[in-house]
Amino acid sequence: MSTEDKEQIENDTSGKYLIKNGGMVGNDKWLEAYKDPVASLYTLTQCICLSDVQADGDWKLIIADLGTGSFNMKLKVYKGTNLMSEHTIIDLPTGVVSFYMDTHEPRTPAIAVASGPYIYVYKNLRPYFKFTLPTLEVNPVEADLWNQVKEEKINIFVLREMLEGMRAEGTVLTVRSLRFLQLQDVGDCETFANMYKYTPLKRQTVITCLSTMKKSMAEEDAISCLVLGTESKSIYVLDPEAFTVLTTLDLPAVPVFLSVTGLFDVEYRIVVACRNGCIYTLKRGTTDPLKNCIELNSQPVGLERINKTIYVGTMDESLHCYTSKGKKLWTVKLPGSMTTMEVIDYKSKGFKAVIVALNNCQVHIYKEKYLVNVIKTDAIVTGLKFGQFGREEGTLIMTLKGGGLVIKILKRNATFEEKDLSGGPPSAQNTRLNVPKKTKLFVDQTMRERENAITMHRTFQRDLYLLRLNTLREYAKSLDNSMNPISSDPSEPLKLNAQVQGIGPTFKLTVNLQNTSLSQPSTSLLITFLYDEKLYNFKKSFIEVPMLVPGLNYAFETFLECLSDKGVSDNIKVFVLKDGKSVPIITGVISMPVSEGLVVV
Repeated sequence: MSTEDKEQIENDTSGKYLIKNGGMVGNDKWLEAYKDPVASLYTLTQCICLSDVQADGDWKLIIADLGTGSFNMKLKVYKGTNLMSEHTIIDLPTGVVSFYMDTHEPRTPAIAVASGPYIYVYKNLRPYFKFTLPTLEVNPVEADLWNQVKEEKINIFVLREMLEGMRAEGTVLTVRSLRFLQLQDVGDCETFANMYKYTPLKRQTVITCLSTMKKSMAEEDAISCLVLGTESKSIYVLDPEAFTVLTTLDLPAVPVFLSVTGLFDVEYRIVVACRNGCIYTLKRGTTDPLKNCIELNSQPVGLERINKTIYVGTMDESLHCYTSKGKKLWTVKLPGSMTTMEVIDYKSKGFKAVIVALNNCQVHIYKEKYLVNVIKTDAIVTGLKFGQFGREEGTLIMTLKGGGLVIKILKRNATFEEKDLSGGPPSAQNTRLNVPKKTKLFVDQTMRERENAITMHRTFQRDLYLLRLNTLREYAKSLDNSMNPISSDPSEPLKLNAQVQGIGPTFKLTVNLQNTSLSQPSTSLLITFLYDEKLYNFKKSFIEVPMLVPGLNYAFETFLECLSDKGVSDNIKVFVLKDGKSVPIITGVISMPVSEGLVVV
């Protein structure tokens, strides 16, 4: 380790970091300042933040520890490597952020912890305020059932039957009703109903993600609003002083990741990744989130935004980059499944990148689409946070799957070249080609095109119109003869697909029919075949089709035998008819393979 690296540790962290295993380990860009494999920290990226909670310039590490998932959830504050403060959290935390809620001096930030339907706000490392999400409207039928139980008009058996019917119909029930349906013993159901039937029925949602947004000024210590996503498919923006809901934005699905930019009083953008595999961009005055929608091929694992580009990690081991308008710029295939991702914003060097943790115990850093650095760890990384810790700006916090904690510091002389470390096309591919000079033939051809430009254009237009005319004629002919595999009749919206299996002389023919209507079933349909009887023999050439429910795929199978051993084949037409009509609804043409013939052993 160089003298400069030693001074960086001693001066910038005030001697708070431990040097494990007799020395400092790291690659050529990172110093491993602290490593504790048995720190017993079980957390995620959303539950880690760095903040100057005491306004003394010494930034602390705040971690919401998930504990066992049911017990021992705590909010832990680290000063250097020492546990400075610890607070018990009642429910499982889903997010931790640091924000300024007032303009009082000294400028001390508050810590907001999202847990269940509540946001716990801590000021000066002490509980300050608890915000509860607005209650949702209870289904009137469900409320009436519990009122009848309270008035003893119905028993628990009727209550259970009615609640199970409502749940089967897709009705969103309250937590009380869901808990009641989980009980199997009759005595437990009786006790539960008697205990809670006099309590007012409430439907409470829970927080799924949490972020912040500057309210009116863009300074680092400006007042910020809290932005939170809920299980009820809504985004709430909270006032930081009165803790009232400033605005509510509805989404088509449950939000899981947030990226917020802009000012609430001026203009802002909220990029939201949802459980339906889509990304929505919400702006001031947005009424329809589907206008700015990005559909992903897989479920999102992480979402970050750098300037005007959106970085998304998905479960199909890919990292995608989109513009703010939804246009895909590039996709990088990762060597493993992503576990989490975070943004590196090193302002002193103007360096911005995306850091991605993988399940192969590696952490990759991408500058745009280029892999610029790889960090290897002892276990899978579950939480990442880059920022100022202590008095050092370039600190990377990593929590491991087994509960370990690793702290790395970016070297001051570290540089990241925009050159991909992974295998790819050679650099010569980007070299400009030595284009030869224009030949006499090229010049003569150019002169001819200039002199006959009008004639050439008219000829091109005539040929183009003829092509369009012939195409439309053939299309109209296919519609008249019902030769399309997709029905053009709006009263019978059907889709036909046929498959042939086997090498001969016996083949298996499978006809797939699908009703593409939204709500209208199809009935009284028949399937028949047109074929050369000298060449083929069908075991069943006439099939009666039952009622086709919209959206489902129905498969109909039959066997046919090739009667010729001369290696010839022919086309077979499949007709879907309506009972009582001679014109087919749709027609499919099957090009039969050549029969291999009988093999005598």
